[in-house]
Amino acid sequence: MRTSIITTPRPVPGKLLPTAGALLVLGVALAVFLVAGWDISAWALGAVLWAGVRAASLLLARVRTQMTSLASSGMLAFELVFKTVAVLAVLVAAAASDPHLALGAAVVYALAYTFELVLSLATYFGSPAA
Repeated sequence: MRTSIITTPRPVPGKLLPTAGALLVLGVALAVFLVAGWDISAWALGAVLWAGVRAASLLLARVRTQMTSLASSGMLAFELVFKTVAVLAVLVAAAASDPHLALGAAVVYALAYTFELVLSLATYFGSPAA
């Protein structure tokens, strides 16, 4: 049987490095918003969205540890859908009142989330196989 980098099981990596990387991106984005003279409330909304999603993930991860495997999988699916719908609802509501605010917030959130995801994948696939 042939194994590849994708199918080789690995331990779940820590979340500290990806979270620190996302915070770094948020800090750089804040500097860009300040230097460019853009509306700081767009940055704040994007940062609060990212922090809220991160907090929800941490809370639900604790809840999942106390569940059976099947229930934990269901909770993970609920978490993914809930976070996506919550972020979209906030961004759509913001876009209804101020499209520039929503656009800036979406860009900030997307950059922080994407950088966190890339670092998570890099630490997962960079770790030795279990």
